Amino acid sequence: MRGISLLLLGATLVSCTTAPPPPNGAMRSASGERAYASLLSGKVPGRPLSCLPNYNANDMSVIDGRTIAFRVGTRTVYLVHLTEGCGLLGGGPYALLSRQFGGSGLCRGDIQQVVDTMNRTTVGSCVVADIVPYTRP
Repeated sequence: MRGISLLLLGATLVSCTTAPPPPNGAMRSASGERAYASLLSGKVPGRPLSCLPNYNANDMSVIDGRTIAFRVGTRTVYLVHLTEGCGLLGGGPYALLSRQFGGSGLCRGDIQQVVDTMNRTTVGSCVVADIVPYTRP
């Protein structure tokens, strides 16, 4: 009886511990890391924004399942950091679906969906966590 209670106590303690989150670049492939470095080369980060009012989806680059970038000319890149859930983005027949309500553009807290374009099904969703502008000084 005492062995069972110790086993349950041990299982309870182990279930309360969590592994630390992986560093931001840990899930990035080698090509994603090169794209990330290339986009930010010579640029300095600015203050995080709450919304990205005007963006062109044609100037969007998927770095990895948690980072997308929007280029505005050659001087500015906006990095959009996403929460977990959009890991399939950037591979296979998957696309990011953003729905806008109102005219404020892409904003922190907006829910994004990853859609399988072949089957037309949602395969993941995440939230915009941060929008950081990087500009050439």
